[in-house]
Order: sequence, then C-alpha cells, then structure tokens
Amino acid sequence: MAEPASISQGIAARYATALFELAKEAGSLPALEADTTALADALAVSPELGAMIASPVVSRSEQGAAMAAIGAKIGLSPLVADTLALMAEKRRLFVLPQLLRALTALIGEEKGEVTAEVASATKLTAAQAKKLAETLKASVGGKTVKLNTTVDESLIGGLVVKLGSTMIDTSVKAKLASLQNAMKEVG
Repeated sequence: MAEPASISQGIAARYATALFELAKEAGSLPALEADTTALADALAVSPELGAMIASPVVSRSEQGAAMAAIGAKIGLSPLVADTLALMAEKRRLFVLPQLLRALTALIGEEKGEVTAEVASATKLTAAQAKKLAETLKASVGGKTVKLNTTVDESLIGGLVVKLGSTMIDTSVKAKLASLQNAMKEVG
C-alpha cells in the first residue's frame, strides 16, 4: 500500500502541473509565482490556516468560503482562486503545502532556477547566503540557485543542504553521531 505522504504528493503534483500549464498558456506565470509566494507566506504565518485546510471537521463549503476570503484579501489571480475553490469542493486542500512546493519547483525550472533547502544552526548572513548560492551554482551547471533557509539549533553548527536528490550534511550534530557510531564499532 502506498504511503499517505506519497499519495498527497501525487495529488499535489497533478494539481500543480495543471495549474502551471494553464498559467503558462495564459502567459500569467509571474502572477502564478506571486500567488504561490503569497499563499506560502500565509501558511507560514497562520497556523490556523494550516489547521483549517487539514481538518476533516471543517465542511467543504466552509473551507471554500475561507479560501475565497483569503484569496480576496491577498489578491489571488482568478486562476488560482478557482483552483483553490475546486480543491475545497473535492476535499483536496490538505495538499496545499505540497502543491505550493511543486509549483515553486516548476516555476523555478521554467526560469532556469533550482531551489536548495538549507538548514543552519544560526541564521545565515546575507554574505554567507550569497557565497553558498554561488558555490551551489557551480555544482548545478550554472543555474541560478534560490535558497530556502531555515534555522535548526539542534545542528549545533554547520549546514544541511538539500539540492534535488543530493544532501550535504556538514553539521556538528552529524559529525558527533558519526563519531558515536565509530566508537560503538570499536568497543
């Protein structure tokens, strides 16, 4: 049986591909990119929104009305607003975070960009982020690298970089775990 996460990603990928293709045909990729960013920001700052889209208790009509109100407030394009209404009607709003990630990847690919997920023990300075982006750019054949940074204090120090299917872990936490495993093998 398939994992629930892979099912969600499949649903999100289908919606993302359809939405991306429709926006591309209409010549409205910049509007789609702005809408994707606005929705991702709304999800990031509102845990209530995340709870509402995932809740089986909230009815389809209530989810649709809430998304229509949010769409009007942040000025979503009609294409995205209609897609969100359809997702609410079909009880598919729970895949919205995965949909936004898939759209970001599709838009980036169209623009010749790749997104790297970066977790660091402390917030990266602008100079550090720029240097990291330049270093990663060389490893992906000159494509522009967009960094999606998060802070994870449990890393103690260093970085964890995910770029496509590649993960680079230079964190102190990983080095300590490696040392711990090596010591277990000896004793």
